[in-house]
Amino acid sequence: MDFPYKFNEPEQPPTGEKPGKVPIFRKKWKPYAVPAASVLAIGFLFNSLFIAPPADFPHGELVHIEKGWSVDEIASYLKERSVIRSAWLFKALSMMTGKQADLIAGYYVMDNRPSAFEIFNRLVAGDYHLVPIKVTIPEGATNEEVGLIVKKLVPAVDLERFKQLTVDLEGYLFPDTYFFLPNTSAEEVVEAMRKNFDTKIATIQTDIEESGRSLHEILTMASLLEEEAITEESKHVISGILWKRIKVGMPLQVDAVFPYIMGKNTFELTLDDLRVDSPYNTYKYKGLPPAPISNPGLESIKAALSPHTSPYFFYLSDMDGKMHYAADFDQHKRNKRRYLP
Repeated sequence: MDFPYKFNEPEQPPTGEKPGKVPIFRKKWKPYAVPAASVLAIGFLFNSLFIAPPADFPHGELVHIEKGWSVDEIASYLKERSVIRSAWLFKALSMMTGKQADLIAGYYVMDNRPSAFEIFNRLVAGDYHLVPIKVTIPEGATNEEVGLIVKKLVPAVDLERFKQLTVDLEGYLFPDTYFFLPNTSAEEVVEAMRKNFDTKIATIQTDIEESGRSLHEILTMASLLEEEAITEESKHVISGILWKRIKVGMPLQVDAVFPYIMGKNTFELTLDDLRVDSPYNTYKYKGLPPAPISNPGLESIKAALSPHTSPYFFYLSDMDGKMHYAADFDQHKRNKRRYLP
C-alpha cells in the first residue's frame, strides 16, 4: 500500500554530538580562545624575561648587600650577580610597595632558586638563610693552609685580611672543628681559633710552667713533632730525641722544616737544599727554629711537654710510616739502607 506522503530522513549529527545541540565550548568560548592563548603566552614570556631566576643563578653562593646602597645600586648589583633577570622589575616592586628604604643590608645565601618577588621579599624581611658551616682544620695545618680552608667554605672571609691578622700567630690557631656562619669575618675566625687555643692551653698550663720551657718553645717543638711523627708513642720518643740533641748541642736536622721553607718534602731534598740560609733550617742552625712551622694539636703539645727517655739519637720513618731508631750514626745509616729506597 502506497502512502500519500514521504518522510524525509533526519540529518545525522556530527559524531559525538547530540542532535540539535551545539557544543558549549564551541558556542560560548570559541571567540575567547585566541585572546586567552595570547595572554598565556605573554605571561610565560614575562615570567621568563623578568621573574624567573636566571639560568646562571649563583646557587649556594653569598650575595652581599652593602649598607647604605640605594635601590638602584642594589638592583644593578643583583642583576650583575645573576640573582635577578631585571633590575627594572626590582625597582618597580620597591616603588609600588613603598619599600625603597626598607631593604636590609647584609649577606644573603642564594638557595632554592627564588623568583624576583621572593628575592625582593627576602631583602625587605632581612631573611638571610644563614646556616652554620662546618669547618675542620687538621692538626699540622699552617696558617696559610688554614686561611685557604676557611676561605673555600666561608666566602665572606677576606683572605688577605686573615693573612695580616695571623702573620705572627703560626702555632697559635688551634686545629679543631668549628661552625661559622657564611657572613663570618676574618677577625671573627681568628678570634674563635685563638679563644679555643687559650681554652685548650689552660688545661695544661701547670705542666708548661713546670717544664721550665716557654709556651713558644713548647709549641715550636710540638709543630716539629706534628710533622715528624704519626703515632702518640712515636711523638713522645722523638720529643726525647730532639730535646736531647738540643741539650748536647747537636743540630736537630729535622726535614719537616723544608716544606715550610721551600715547599719540598724529605724525598725531594737535595744537598743544596740542606744548606739554604734560613733561620728555620735545622741543618744549618742549632736549636729550635724561631717559631712554630704549623699549628700542632694537643697530642703533639703534650708530647713536647713529656719527652720519653731513650738511648736513641736518630730516627727515620720507612715507606709504611713505621719508625726505626738508632743510638748512633752508623746504625742510622744501616737503617737508611735497609728501610729506605
